[in-house]
Amino acid sequence: MDDMWVRLAAGATARITGPMKFRLVLQPAMAIFFAVRSGIADARSGRSPYFWTLASDPSQRAALLEEGWKDVGKVFILAVALDVVYQFIVSRHVNAVDAFMVAVVLAIVPYLILRGLVTRFVRRRIHNGVR
Repeated sequence: MDDMWVRLAAGATARITGPMKFRLVLQPAMAIFFAVRSGIADARSGRSPYFWTLASDPSQRAALLEEGWKDVGKVFILAVALDVVYQFIVSRHVNAVDAFMVAVVLAIVPYLILRGLVTRFVRRRIHNGVR
């Protein structure tokens, strides 16, 4: 288990300076775009912040996961595919766990964090009468 974390840390620094580093900006930017769009829609419809509801309300969890996957699923799959290509270019072998972890960090995490923050921000602005 410790070896996996060491490998991921070393791979992370190599990914920042290596080939295809544009994806480290592009993929989170795409996830942020979808998070902002969905967060605004959540605020306008009066829904609770996404991640909070996902974590605290089991009755809505399946529907929220499906909705979130529709937003960020393509970004996630693209992140996995590009990391597989990166791994093959750099080391001539592919580690699926690494590709999956990188995709989670580049696509899922920004989406989860920002969708709720945008919902709160927009709701506050709507409540204060600012449009």
